[in-house]
Amino acid sequence: MIKIENLNIINDKDMEEILDTWESAVRATHNFLSEEDIISIKPQVKEGAKYVSNLLCVRDNNGIIKAFIGIHDFKIEMLFVSNDSRGNGVGKRLVEYVMEALHVNYVDVNEQNPQAVGFYKHMGFEVFKRSEFDEQGNPFPILHMKLK
Repeated sequence: MIKIENLNIINDKDMEEILDTWESAVRATHNFLSEEDIISIKPQVKEGAKYVSNLLCVRDNNGIIKAFIGIHDFKIEMLFVSNDSRGNGVGKRLVEYVMEALHVNYVDVNEQNPQAVGFYKHMGFEVFKRSEFDEQGNPFPILHMKLK
């Protein structure tokens, strides 16, 4: 059973685990990012975690965050599963939960991350728009997706 926890207050330990999870996931799936990109984006993840209206996580048996999802205005703003937890249904369970409980129906995905694009298509999302650049103006095309 996957237990989903709402992170109302993010302490320093939780933030460190969120950033570790993010980095593990990004290094495994975002092959288009350089080392410099990863280093420069990491502080944005910290700010983004504080910005979203709902931040949910899944911890392992030792209480360490292994996956998290951030929601804002019916949109998935971030979903990351640590590389050692990928393929265990954690991401699917988080998305199913937010679709049902928070009525989420939008997500933006890096076009250069085909695993994520395929995952969201499998979850029932479809592309309705494409942007040439990400929100920070970087040349990483974004697919804007919504539930069918």
